Amino acid sequence: MTTIVNNPSRQKFFLYVRKSTDVEDKQVQSIEGQLDELRLLAKRENLEIVEELIEKRSAKIPGRPIFNKMLDSIEKGRANGIISWHPDRLARNSVDGGRIIYLIDTGKMSALKFNTFWFEPTPQGKFMLSISFSQSKYYVDSLSENTRRGLRQKARNGNWPMKAPIGYLNDTRNRTIIVNKRVAPIIVSAFEKYSKGNIQLKQISSYLATKGIITSKNKKFRIDQTKKLLTKTFYFGIYKYDGEVYEGRHDPIISKALFDKVQEVLVQRNKPWAKTTQNHVFKPFNGLLRCGECGMGVTGDNKIKYYKQTNRTVDYHYYHCTKKNKQISCSQPYILEVDLHSQFTTLLKKYTLKKTWANQMLLKLKNEESDISQSCLDAISIKRKDLEQIDIKLKLLLDSYLDQIIDKDSFQQKKFELMSKRKTIEEQILSLKKNQGSWIGPFREWIKEAQTVEQISKSADLELKKVLAKKIFGSDLFLENRKVRGDGQMAWSALRADPPSRCCVVAEGIGPSTSSM
Repeated sequence: MTTIVNNPSRQKFFLYVRKSTDVEDKQVQSIEGQLDELRLLAKRENLEIVEELIEKRSAKIPGRPIFNKMLDSIEKGRANGIISWHPDRLARNSVDGGRIIYLIDTGKMSALKFNTFWFEPTPQGKFMLSISFSQSKYYVDSLSENTRRGLRQKARNGNWPMKAPIGYLNDTRNRTIIVNKRVAPIIVSAFEKYSKGNIQLKQISSYLATKGIITSKNKKFRIDQTKKLLTKTFYFGIYKYDGEVYEGRHDPIISKALFDKVQEVLVQRNKPWAKTTQNHVFKPFNGLLRCGECGMGVTGDNKIKYYKQTNRTVDYHYYHCTKKNKQISCSQPYILEVDLHSQFTTLLKKYTLKKTWANQMLLKLKNEESDISQSCLDAISIKRKDLEQIDIKLKLLLDSYLDQIIDKDSFQQKKFELMSKRKTIEEQILSLKKNQGSWIGPFREWIKEAQTVEQISKSADLELKKVLAKKIFGSDLFLENRKVRGDGQMAWSALRADPPSRCCVVAEGIGPSTSSM
C-alpha cells in the first residue's frame, strides 16, 4: 500500500487494483500495468489519490479484507471515490456490487473512475454500473458452470475428473488416470492383508506409513482415513462423482471379489465385541457349537474348586449355552471339556475316507476332466445371459428415473448395485475362462485331507480338531443334552452314506451315487 499526501481542494480517491489467482483472470493486465495506467488517469483528470491499495484475491465471493477496509474508510469520509481499471476489479458478486451502489445512493461515494468504463452518479450511470457488475457475476457463474459441465461430461466418459486417488497418477498429457506402478502394489497389498481378517485398521495404517504412503499433509493415515481408502470402489473400476455412478475407463488394481471380502471384514469388525473377563483360559471349542434348544452360542468356561478333605485343587473346564435368547428359557446343562473332546473324536471318525474309496474317486475324477471344457462353456453362457439381464434392468431403471417414477437418490443407489453386480459377473466369466477345471486341484487336495481325518480324530490336539470340524460341519454343529450332533456339508456328507451308494465325483464336488462304485 502507498499513501499519498492529501490536498483539500481536490476530490479524494482510493486507487484500487486487484489481481486474482483464478484462471478467469489470467489474461487481465498485470498489477504493475494497472498501476501505471491508473496513475496517468489520475494525473490527467487531476484526481487526488489518498492511498493505493493492492489486493491479490478473487472477487467471486465477498470477504476481501482490503476491499472491505476501503469501503469502510469511504463511509467514514476519508475519501469519496474509487479509481480502478474496470468494475469487475471491484466486484464479481452481488454483495460487493450492491454495497458500492448503496454508498453512491447515500452520497457517501460521489465518483468512480475507470480506465475502460465510463461512469457518472446519475440514475443512468448507476443502472449501467449495476449491469456491469451483473455481467461480471454472470461471467463467473457461466465459467463455473461450464467447468462443472465439462467435469461431469468427463466423468460420463469414464475418466475421473479430479485428482487421482492414491495408487494412480494424473496423466496431464492425455488427460487420463494411469496406474502408479510404485504405489498401486502397496494399496493392493493393504487390501489383501486386511481381507484375511487377522489384522486391524491400525496395523494397515502403520503398513502404509512404512511404505511411504502418507496423507497430503505429510501425516500418517488415521484409522478413519484408512477405512475410507479400503472402501473406495474406484479401485475395482466404479466411482461416484457429483452424486452419479460411473464405470471408469481406468485400469482396476483390485478385483471386485477382493473388495467384497474387505467389506465383509469391515462389517464384521464393526459388530460389538463381547465383553472380556479376566479368565483367559484357552477354550478350543469356542465359536464352534450352538445350543440345540435355543439356538444361542455355546461358550467355554472354567472353575477352580478346592477340596478340603483331600487338600487338592481341581480346575474344571466346561462348556455351556450362553442363554442370551430372552424369548426362550433354556434348560441345557453344561458339559465337561473332556467329554466334549471324546464326542468329537467319535464324530470325526465317521467322516474318514478310506484308501480304497479315495483311489476310486481319483479314477472317477480323471474321467470327469474330459467334460470340464463343455461345462465351463455352459456356465459362461449362463453368466452372459445374466449380463444381458442387468443391461436391460439398467435401461429400465433409467427410463423410470426420466419418467420421474423414482427419485434421483433411489436411481443412483440401484444403478450402483446393478453396476457392481455386473462387475462381479464379468470377473466370474474371466475366472471361468482362466481357471477351467481349477476345482480339480482343490478336489484332489480334499481327497488327501479326507484321508487324514482318522489320524486327526485320534489326536490330542483340540485346536486341530476344531479346524477340521469347521471344515466338515461349518456352522451346523449343535449341543443338546450333553450330546453333539451335526451334518457334514456337501462332499463330507457323502462319506456317511451307506454302501453301495457311498459317493461319486460330479462337477460340483461329491454327491450320492445312483450305482455302486
